[in-house]
Amino acid sequence: MAIKTLYIDNFISQSNGNVVIDVRSPSEYQHAHFPGAISIPLFDDEERKVVGTTYKQKSRESAIKIGLDFFGPKMRGIVEQVEKILQKASTKKVFVHCWRGGMRSGAVAWLLELYGFDVHLLKGGYKAYRNWVLAQFVKKYNLIILSGYTGSGKTEILHEFERMGEAVIDLEALAAHKGSTFGALGQGSQPSTEYFENLLALKLYELTKEDEERLIWVESESNRLGIDLVNFQFHQQMKEATCIHIEVPKEARINKIVEEYGVFEKDELMAGVDRISKRLGGLSTKQAKEFIAKEDFYDAFEILINYYDKAYDASKLFQPPILDIHLEGTDADVNAGIVLEQIRKTK
Repeated sequence: MAIKTLYIDNFISQSNGNVVIDVRSPSEYQHAHFPGAISIPLFDDEERKVVGTTYKQKSRESAIKIGLDFFGPKMRGIVEQVEKILQKASTKKVFVHCWRGGMRSGAVAWLLELYGFDVHLLKGGYKAYRNWVLAQFVKKYNLIILSGYTGSGKTEILHEFERMGEAVIDLEALAAHKGSTFGALGQGSQPSTEYFENLLALKLYELTKEDEERLIWVESESNRLGIDLVNFQFHQQMKEATCIHIEVPKEARINKIVEEYGVFEKDELMAGVDRISKRLGGLSTKQAKEFIAKEDFYDAFEILINYYDKAYDASKLFQPPILDIHLEGTDADVNAGIVLEQIRKTK
């Protein structure tokens, strides 16, 4: 059974639901990788450095010999790792890539094919995948932005849309950050911006591969979510897209924020206030922290929501909304139905 070499488009479509093996070094994989890929490095970080230095300072042949010294003792272990993975999978196909589709993936593909696996190799490696990722953001998408002040429950409405069969991009979920000064609380570690782009590009591909004109809902976000930056070209499309704005009473929004963030440690909340203290102002910062210390979360978040509302009004990132929808509360199930009904009436 010969090794099948695939260009990136075929690799992405054919690897869906199958096992993808990333043979790059651990640090390369940790920085960013093909979503869902499993790390089985041919070389560890130090070995990769040695092979690379030898290639540059001596010769290609000397680097290959050193690489073989590292590879030889690992061959059985690599086969057994893949064998164990495939035993749990519903397929016997394995898709392999390295950085450029060169010697590392070629060596592992040869070994796995020799053992009897159905091996598919990515031509151009992870570099080809990154070029594919960036190309996704050049494409034009039929986006619709859901805007609203902090605490309006936009994310929850999008989740209801998704359950109702609508196409949704949840940027906050992909970035593991909710965008505000408290956005990292309860979210775990964030991906690198590169991996965030990988996740976003793959999501866009999955939503539009059957229908390029499909309407995609996205929450209004700035170009930064914690440490992650939204791809510039995609964010430009967001800023130019049709916008729907929801209005929820301030009291309901504050109560929602209290319910969501009042469960965290007071020190964490105070640290969040400190991060925006220069923009918040000395007096408001002092008062907000005093309210948090007394566990008077409603009054604390009222100060903060006033700040965020003013910032939202001043940003003017997105197109003027074609529809303003006034909602009574933050019940996502009810609000999702109202928003979709209002949109259908405008058509």
